[in-house]
Amino acid sequence: MNRLAAATSPYLLQHADNPVDWHEWGAEAFAEARERDVPLLISVGYSACHWCHVMAHQSFEDEQVAAVVNATTVPVKVDREERPDVDAVYMAATQATTGHGGWPMTVFATPDGEPIFCGTYFPRDHFLQVVTAVDAAWRDRRDDVLASSTRLAEAIRGHLTPPTGVAVDDEALAAAVLALARTEDREHGGFGGAPKFPPSMVLEQLLRHHARTGDRAALDLAARTGEAMARGGIYDQLAGGFARYAVDAQWVVPHFEKMLYDNALLMRFYVHWWRATGDALAGRIAEETADFVVRDLGTAHGGFASALDADTDGVEGLTYAWTPAQLTEVLGPDDGPWVADLLDVTDEGTFEHGTSTLRLRTDPDGDAAAGRWARARERLLAARAERPQPGRDDKVVTAWNGLAIAGLAEVGVLLDRRDLLEAATRCADHLLGTHLVDDGDGPRLRRSSRDGVVGAAAAVADDHGDLAEGLLTLHQATGDPRWLRAARDLVDTALARFTSPEGAVHDTADDAEALFARPHSSSDGAEPSGQSALAGAALTLGALTGDPSYLQAADRALHAAGAVATREPRFAGWALAVAEARAAGPVQVAVVTPGPDDARGRALLETVRASPSPGLVLAYGAPDTPDAPLLAGRPLVDGGAAAYVCRGFVCDRPVTTPEELAAALAPPAGAQVEEDDPEADSRRGRSPSP
Repeated sequence: MNRLAAATSPYLLQHADNPVDWHEWGAEAFAEARERDVPLLISVGYSACHWCHVMAHQSFEDEQVAAVVNATTVPVKVDREERPDVDAVYMAATQATTGHGGWPMTVFATPDGEPIFCGTYFPRDHFLQVVTAVDAAWRDRRDDVLASSTRLAEAIRGHLTPPTGVAVDDEALAAAVLALARTEDREHGGFGGAPKFPPSMVLEQLLRHHARTGDRAALDLAARTGEAMARGGIYDQLAGGFARYAVDAQWVVPHFEKMLYDNALLMRFYVHWWRATGDALAGRIAEETADFVVRDLGTAHGGFASALDADTDGVEGLTYAWTPAQLTEVLGPDDGPWVADLLDVTDEGTFEHGTSTLRLRTDPDGDAAAGRWARARERLLAARAERPQPGRDDKVVTAWNGLAIAGLAEVGVLLDRRDLLEAATRCADHLLGTHLVDDGDGPRLRRSSRDGVVGAAAAVADDHGDLAEGLLTLHQATGDPRWLRAARDLVDTALARFTSPEGAVHDTADDAEALFARPHSSSDGAEPSGQSALAGAALTLGALTGDPSYLQAADRALHAAGAVATREPRFAGWALAVAEARAAGPVQVAVVTPGPDDARGRALLETVRASPSPGLVLAYGAPDTPDAPLLAGRPLVDGGAAAYVCRGFVCDRPVTTPEELAAALAPPAGAQVEEDDPEADSRRGRSPSP
């Protein structure tokens, strides 16, 4: 019987009844491999992974396969989301030896953990052949196997060495926008061809570049992709939220898993797009995505679950796809065909077996049609709830929850949704109360928890950077200094434990478990790398505290990220977004008020929040609020609220009206957005109609 029954990972628990004698990653597995003198079989995946489920059904649930695996290896099951450090080093080996990567990842390693043979998904018979071949090589050609393994491990260690730094200056930022424009799919939106992943961090950089420079082309580039995704099948037109990616170039057919990190990053992009333009679609998608995260991923303890599976009962898309007849069955003979036409549900189908994904290519025209669609949507969502539902990976990952805190806090304040701000606050309380654990040397962050029980895995760099980012955003949304204090502690720990003197950020701490290589990522993938996450948090912290050491740390981290950012901007979206903020700021705004209900103070706050400047940070509250450095020495003006604007730590005189403040925060010449909708400005600061 395997040893996964007590795991905190839902992915590992899915394998707890396999005949394969799985171990969790840890010293026990390595010790057994040495004692038995057999290789490790390291199988890495995650709960929402379709092909992980396929390989499990074909091989790991098969008694014959299990007998061979158990006799010849020590099998170790790893949740890549719980142990991203383990995943990173073996993925580097897999990509180096096969030319590609993915999950499930299948790695055979020496009892010391150095890789012998790497691959991804193997069908049952092929997998048996591989296991048998590795066993034969280990027994009969041990010296050759060890020599090859040593060479591969040395090569991977070299590959994971941080590259030489490159400056990410104004010229590099402008060049990145031009490079992105050259790879744009002008017909369908997005960058490159199929499969298409939502480029949330790249889109954020484009918005920030427009806000900083007035470059309308950057805004239009972001808007085209934002609209294409929002109207495509990758977006859940009934419940909100985005799937992981589209398998086609047209955004029609998604890979149906929904990840917290995607939706956290995307809600923030869409609300920033709405802030920049007043676009009703952008505001609606931001709000619906936030609602999806809170409603469908929220956990009892206040955190957010990691993902919804791609499969339902082993069938991908079973919950989500429709036929015209199914629509008519729910909506009747009048509304059914009308909605089928509205959502591109055809007799031929756009997905599998004559079914279609739902796409809202254009909004219903007029109030009557909009109301008709809203009523139909509610009925379809209720009917869909009666279908079998995808599984949920309910572990709470620190980094992804940090991203969710930031997104919910911004959607909450910009669209006047106090409930979303409260959800962000509950999540922050849960993470700081559960994921910070003191083992005797002071509080240290852990990677994940489940059902309120924290896991054993130590937090990695992006956990520190993303959680600090969320807390700093929450501080600016609420004015509560405790979030600033907590973020500062996290950044201090990360700078001390994860960074080199040159500014490179390793994924693991200097006192973390030693792997055969110390992982480092110079690029942003589906989420910010530890390198760029910590750069962003240090930059914001430096601006909010006035401590130049944090700004210097941000500069070093950005310089270390520059090689990828200047060469492959599609894979350095967050590093570039942080660099845009660095180039635009710091712009520090302190709003002092006589009380939280002061009308003038609220008006000044709304004016600050309407500014899209990527370099702007905000502190507000009573003068000289403890632990809020920007409020120190900022008195009220004539007993009333006032705003102090500082650029690069040089401050203007205080202003007391929204008009004066708007002028002080005015973007550079040419950065004003040309609006087709004359009511766009009036909509900012309140929730758009759904």
